[in-house]
Amino acid sequence: MKGIGASPGIVIGRALIKKETEIKIEKEYLKNNAQEADRLERAISSAKKELEEILKNAQEKMTKDEAKIFEAHILMLEDPEVFGQVREMIETENVNAEWALQETTQKFLNIFNSMDDEYIKERAADLRDVRDRIFRNLLGIEQYDLTKLDKEVIIVAKDLTPSDTAQMDKNKVLGFVTELGGKTSHSAIMARTLGIPAIVGVNNITQMVNNEDLIIFDGDEGLIYINPEDTLLQEYLRKKEEYQYFKVKLQDLVGKESKTKDGFKVELSANIGTPKDVEEILRNDGEGIGLYRTEFLYMDRDSLPSEEEQFEAYKVVAERLQGKPVVIRTLDIGGDKELSYLELPEEMNPFLGYRAIRLCLDRQEIFRTQLKALLRASAYGNIKIMFPMISSMEELLQAKKILQECEGELREKKIAFNENMEVGMMIEIPAAAIISDLLAKEVDFFSIGTNDLIQYTMAVDRGNQMLASLYTQFHPALLRLIKKVIDNGHQAGIWVGMCGEVAGDPKMIPVLIGMGLDEFSMSPGAILKARWIINNLEKKELEEHLEALINMATSADVEKYIDEKIVVSAKF
Repeated sequence: MKGIGASPGIVIGRALIKKETEIKIEKEYLKNNAQEADRLERAISSAKKELEEILKNAQEKMTKDEAKIFEAHILMLEDPEVFGQVREMIETENVNAEWALQETTQKFLNIFNSMDDEYIKERAADLRDVRDRIFRNLLGIEQYDLTKLDKEVIIVAKDLTPSDTAQMDKNKVLGFVTELGGKTSHSAIMARTLGIPAIVGVNNITQMVNNEDLIIFDGDEGLIYINPEDTLLQEYLRKKEEYQYFKVKLQDLVGKESKTKDGFKVELSANIGTPKDVEEILRNDGEGIGLYRTEFLYMDRDSLPSEEEQFEAYKVVAERLQGKPVVIRTLDIGGDKELSYLELPEEMNPFLGYRAIRLCLDRQEIFRTQLKALLRASAYGNIKIMFPMISSMEELLQAKKILQECEGELREKKIAFNENMEVGMMIEIPAAAIISDLLAKEVDFFSIGTNDLIQYTMAVDRGNQMLASLYTQFHPALLRLIKKVIDNGHQAGIWVGMCGEVAGDPKMIPVLIGMGLDEFSMSPGAILKARWIINNLEKKELEEHLEALINMATSADVEKYIDEKIVVSAKF
């Protein structure tokens, strides 16, 4: 069986099925709505006490950033917009608390789930977790306790909430497999933080496994075997031993250069969303930040962040990196990432809509505030500005003109900034890739955003599970576009990086090295493994495979060629 590898590691152990108690809610009309309102308040109070205990435990096992998920859950319980509507429904319609809770939260969940942004969808997961906790307290349902396991197990479940993952006993839970979820779900992120191997998105796994079944799974590849034959079991016992050795050896690469055996040096950077993520970069010996997603500064609030607030967020990251490059992407919001206080229009195709640089060029007051904050912060470190979703020369020149005007304002006020700061753009639209020879003359660098470039090249919604097989980094068209961008960038004398998921893909790293990619930006935890791969490659050998790869007819042919002809040294 195959799923999505969410947290690395090879696991061998016995299954424990986490059964879900089905919660059925029926509508009831009650005469005493005051009593029903009191039931709701008691349930919320109990839920809050439980979450405070979970938060305390999480703070002991996780980074402050991950533990803050439960602070957010506690704040959600106090949200007047959601629970104020639940209380109002009980009072005005005389319905039972369970029904009011279900109807109100479902309305919000429908809004969250209609959006394509993964970050927003995780807010839906948070709300479901909080709602179900209140349901259990209202109905007196005992929660499945993963803190009191008496033996080592592999958890098999339909889904796991952040609360479930945070409460797992690392000494007893060898790993987990779920039917739902993706690489960016809270449970997957927490599993990586806690070092618990995990696979998500495995259809009907709870129906195919019984308690005590022997399971083998590979959290890198997403492969699962149920009750394997002895030959396969012995093979994976050997692989597990090799994997543990590999993890230890990766630490030897801290402080080493990221370069191939024949001397081609690259930069291994990290993607981050908040200043708190910097600690993970430093822990994994990242050589800089290749993508700082600034939109998180604009979310979970009711007004735009001020220039001063943004300046402080950018400044602290620049200072912590101590001269290492910090590539900061200007605001990529709109369309699929809705902000209530901006009153953005509803769109049929949000990924093709009013977002990113398009919104910023239209709403210049928002753009100028951010640019001035970025310029001021550039005096405190090696900040580089990057414009997202550029599709034409006109957009790039207009964005640069506004930046130059902001620089002029700061000069007049005698406010310091880096006069030689590099300015680049993302290549995530095929149109930009095709005219990259022209665009390269106007910027200091390109950063290829493969998540969107794949989506736009293949005309595939990357959030649509029915089309998942079409969303692939191995499509020959994508390889041709990437090579074209790298070649055009180098011909113009600028460096070319990549900040999409492809940059950290062990199969694609050798191909990108062969193409001459200068900078790879990925999740912090993938950096040392990428360095190990690169240190074991020879660029000249890889260059010889490029013509064959870009002339393949199908994605399957490309992947097969990589597997068979290009040695990916990190396979163990």
